Amino acid sequence: MSKDNILTAEDVIEQASQYLSKEDTDFISRAYKFAEQAHHGQFRKSGEPYIIHPIQVAGILVHLELDPETIAGGFLHDVVEDTEVTIEQIQEAFNSEVAMLVDGVTKLGKIKYKSKEAQQAENHRKMFVAMAKDIRVILIKLADRLHNMRTLKHLPSEKQRRISNETLEIFAPLAHRLGISTIKWELEDTALRYLNPQQYYRIVHLMKQKREEREHYIEDVMQEVQNQLEDVKIEADFSGRPKHLYSIYRKMVLQNKQFNEIYDLLAVRIIVNSIKDCYAVLGIIHTCWKPMPGRFKDYIAMPKPNLYQSLHTTVIGPKGAPLEVQIRTKEMHEIAEFGIAAHWAYKEGKQIDKNKLNSEEKLAWFREIIEWQSETHDAEEFMESLKVDLFSDMVYVFTPKGDVIELPAGSVPLDFAYKIHTEVGNQTIGARINGKMEPLDYQLKNGDIVEVMTSKHSYGPSQDWLKITQTSQAKNKIKQFFKKQRRDENIIKGKEMVEKEVRVSGYEPKDVFTTENIKKVAEKFNFTNEEDMYAAVGYQGITASQIATRLTEKIRKEKEVQDLEKSLEGVKSSEFKSPSSHKRDSGVKVEGVDNLLVRLSKCCNPVPGDDISGYITKGRGVSVHRVDCPNIQTDEAQERILHVEWENSDTQTKQYHVDLEISGYDRRGLLNDVLQAVNETKTNIIAVNGKSDRNKMALIHITILIHNLSHLRRIVDRLKQIKDVYTVERMLQ
Repeated sequence: MSKDNILTAEDVIEQASQYLSKEDTDFISRAYKFAEQAHHGQFRKSGEPYIIHPIQVAGILVHLELDPETIAGGFLHDVVEDTEVTIEQIQEAFNSEVAMLVDGVTKLGKIKYKSKEAQQAENHRKMFVAMAKDIRVILIKLADRLHNMRTLKHLPSEKQRRISNETLEIFAPLAHRLGISTIKWELEDTALRYLNPQQYYRIVHLMKQKREEREHYIEDVMQEVQNQLEDVKIEADFSGRPKHLYSIYRKMVLQNKQFNEIYDLLAVRIIVNSIKDCYAVLGIIHTCWKPMPGRFKDYIAMPKPNLYQSLHTTVIGPKGAPLEVQIRTKEMHEIAEFGIAAHWAYKEGKQIDKNKLNSEEKLAWFREIIEWQSETHDAEEFMESLKVDLFSDMVYVFTPKGDVIELPAGSVPLDFAYKIHTEVGNQTIGARINGKMEPLDYQLKNGDIVEVMTSKHSYGPSQDWLKITQTSQAKNKIKQFFKKQRRDENIIKGKEMVEKEVRVSGYEPKDVFTTENIKKVAEKFNFTNEEDMYAAVGYQGITASQIATRLTEKIRKEKEVQDLEKSLEGVKSSEFKSPSSHKRDSGVKVEGVDNLLVRLSKCCNPVPGDDISGYITKGRGVSVHRVDCPNIQTDEAQERILHVEWENSDTQTKQYHVDLEISGYDRRGLLNDVLQAVNETKTNIIAVNGKSDRNKMALIHITILIHNLSHLRRIVDRLKQIKDVYTVERMLQ
């Protein structure tokens, strides 16, 4: 799965033909032709034809050796979202399986949401629910995200950071949870490059410095182990395990370590034919070198939840340097690289054991997703709970019979009880941990033996349990208990809470509690009727403020429009300037309005050639921002946006301030090279300051005067040619 090679459709189909039948390759060829026709005339931000993206996504899926429906879904994953093609047409042209996969990864573009965050959360919820029905939905989505991350350089820096952050929060942990390490590591490393370029390039630089020395060391170690294994007639494949940049970065940050304190930079992977050979090799390794205490992990006897199996040990190797060794079989290695995707792989034209994917213990958490989403009426709340349950660190505890139960870090005995069974949780009266009575808010630790004490005479859950439990599963089951037990009481209580919240917002309940309004809000939150909505507020399934906000939305918008009209009238009457003076000062004209004061915003310093928007301020005329400026992305700001445009983006008469941030390796003469490069472009420099840290990373801030965007691009291109300069970014204040 090379990052650099851009595959053609012929490459993808040729690779697929290595393991698929002629009938299957014809099927995916048809999907490609359908997608090519649908995306005809569309282009990506990079300027490339759009069809290149679906081809690369399908190529990633072929590398995982997935089935023809999934590869067809890769080719077609964007046609419904970005073209006029419908799901029904996909189903008719291919089959219901492909249509379901495409629908699962299609965003909810037709519905209006209160914010981009809410829309994104709802998109994720839709994807996870589809994933719970068919795992291949998320395999297509991961391939889609992987290629998008590879081409992220073509997007504005603000989008790069937002997408990278989402990748680290959602998609990389999900790839880890599914055991697909080949995708997980690349997603994390690429995200780090955009979120913290200084540390990314610093680690790259430090790793390059001693790469040759490390490679010689690993070769010597592998040769010695090879000689030992030949004596006992064990066949093995050896490789140096590459250490990924993000894992080094996390260790440096979380453990407050310097680069030279990271032990497992030196690592060897040994792949053998059987489990018996794994333990035999472990014995030989420990005979050759002394193992470090506490650094041995047996994931063969106790596999990780994502199916990963391997033996890990760290020894004091030759020359006294710590050396990590991983030992596994070929099948374990395939699952370590491809995770759950390995079970959808085709070998010799036929699919391997799909039934493994239906195993309760391996994929129970997928089915729990459907249960959670039916109880959670707010998409953002759903995503937050999902992050806690699926993407946090985990603890592993034992039942008294020795079964292993996996829970998010920070879980308490109540989480354990509800994991066992709903009735066990509802009837819990205490817990014995390792034979000793502990309170119900005791935080479980790895290896704890947990025994839950129950009573049929228990009064059931307490409201306090919602505060101390960590898992969504436990919280939802507690809420369900209150929902069933106290419905009438909750309806009255919920209505009172909503009315109180409406009054706090400054509105009268009689103005907002109309039959039409209540019905509309209940439907918005997926309630069948008004009583269900109030009951949910009563048992804390949804907050009163969420309902009140929706109920008052129409009145608030009407008031905002009135206020905006008054503000615009005030600006027009009190801020009158001659049209010519505004144009001459800013170089920007406002469509349809001549009598407004126009000024360029200092937060984003727009220059001719930038895409711009006008924002009506209160009492200070119109401020002009770049369209990607965060200060005008809120819903409130969007209500005040005016169309504006540059008078002449090619003008050379006016100069504009631009702030640039240049990061690079701190060597002697770097600042001089930067200043000389700017001077060569005949550009005036207003201010320069710089600093470097103990890690030899230099950060230079420079303010320059430029004429337009093409002038700025020439300067940035020249700066990027300087040796040891890593990034050049336009700054927002």
